[in-house]
Amino acid sequence: MRTIDAALARHLAGDATTLCTCWRVTRSDGLVLGFTDHDRDLTLRGTLFHAASGFSASDGEAENSLSAPTSEVAGGFSSEVITEADLIAGRYDGARIEVYRVNWQVPDQHVLLKVQDVGEVKRQTGQFTAELRSFAAKLSQDQGRTLGRRCDASLGDSRCGIDLSIEGRTVSAVLVAMAASDRLTVSGLDAYGEDHFRYGRITVTSGAETGLTAEIETSRPGEDGTELTLWLPLEVTLSPGDALSISIGCDKRFATCRDSFANAANFRGFPHMPGSDFAYSYVSGQTTHDGSVLFE
Repeated sequence: MRTIDAALARHLAGDATTLCTCWRVTRSDGLVLGFTDHDRDLTLRGTLFHAASGFSASDGEAENSLSAPTSEVAGGFSSEVITEADLIAGRYDGARIEVYRVNWQVPDQHVLLKVQDVGEVKRQTGQFTAELRSFAAKLSQDQGRTLGRRCDASLGDSRCGIDLSIEGRTVSAVLVAMAASDRLTVSGLDAYGEDHFRYGRITVTSGAETGLTAEIETSRPGEDGTELTLWLPLEVTLSPGDALSISIGCDKRFATCRDSFANAANFRGFPHMPGSDFAYSYVSGQTTHDGSVLFE
């Protein structure tokens, strides 16, 4: 049950109210931002809530059940606090949103309405719309692992155990040119052969897009440096001279884990799992059932 401050309760019971909505956004990188649909800035719980941000909320719904209601918040890029580049870079993906109803004349009179996560974000010219999902939505998400032949760990994480700081596994490079949104030419990788960084990752370490990451599809030597092709096109433009950190990748196969990394003991897949041909086969009375392997 929601507890309402006595002073706010008296205000709500009056003939006229001075209410607004405030959104407190906590991004995954820890940055906290505040926005309000009021016409002037407000300070609440130590956070400055910016007005004139273009924020507005859609109609929401509340249910006395474990269903997962959603709502939306729309905003513009006129505010210096939130930018289209930040949304493109995914800095608001999964952000925590606290929604407050506030007496703007006395901001200390407020009540927390709900806490939600940012879901799908849609961008249009000059504005965005973000889906706000209740915590109940997490109950409908798949949990646990999916059994498969390939490894489900990320190269270099605690489950994998590979040290990416070893020389040749993570290398510093500099952007020479951006031929297309998914094709980069970089310097500093001349000592490495074709596809040495295939399935690897790029992290931008300087410039306007610092912190941006992208997955590498292929790498090969070129005339002006090493040419990298990305799995997905970038929605931002990098500048020549931007510093990059480039790490190797893994194709998730058991043979690669064993032969290239000597890490078979930490392989997080099931390489000997029967394939679909075996799974869909039928019992044969002429098969010898002596406990030996039935598939290769």
